[in-house]
Amino acid sequence: MATKVYIVYYSTYGHVEKLAEEIKKGAASVEGVEAKLWQVPETLSEEVLGKMSAPPKSDVPVITPNELVEADGFIFGFPTRFGMMAAQFKAFIDATGGLWRTQALAGKPAGIFYSTGSQGGGQETTPLTAITQLVHHGMIFVPIGYTFGAGMFEMEKVKGGSPYGAGTFAGDGSREPSELELAQAFHQGKYIAGITKKLKGTA
Repeated sequence: MATKVYIVYYSTYGHVEKLAEEIKKGAASVEGVEAKLWQVPETLSEEVLGKMSAPPKSDVPVITPNELVEADGFIFGFPTRFGMMAAQFKAFIDATGGLWRTQALAGKPAGIFYSTGSQGGGQETTPLTAITQLVHHGMIFVPIGYTFGAGMFEMEKVKGGSPYGAGTFAGDGSREPSELELAQAFHQGKYIAGITKKLKGTA
């Protein structure tokens, strides 16, 4: 039976979604792994999103909390809001109380990826504060550490991400994830999928 890795994310302007797509490719490159993209429900009205000039949502399916149980591992993605995960993703996690009561997600590996507006905007605080959500569910946080190699030490170009996970900078919204950031996202997907497969094999 295939190892299921769910890439679950929230994206306002598409930056996190682009990373998610690359992470899916990386996860799917591992033999025996089935990777699937999901987005969490939007909590803002169409009127508010319009005033924010947010583009329409993609056709990626919207996940419900109970569907998380079907996965063997996760990679969660979200933009930052004042150094922490966006409220939309927090609202989704808050809706998983039933799964917490039964410890349905305990022991499952999970990684984190993210987008911030600037270099000092939360590339480390966002994943660091998000770990608490995994801890209460008993999930196993899987950082990428420095497994991405030389790309982790890039100093000549602006690059998001950290040992916690893949990341990008949105800037004023016009900046797109760079090739190096996308390569790191692919690596994260492949790395966590490999670990998820190993853990499932020993369960």
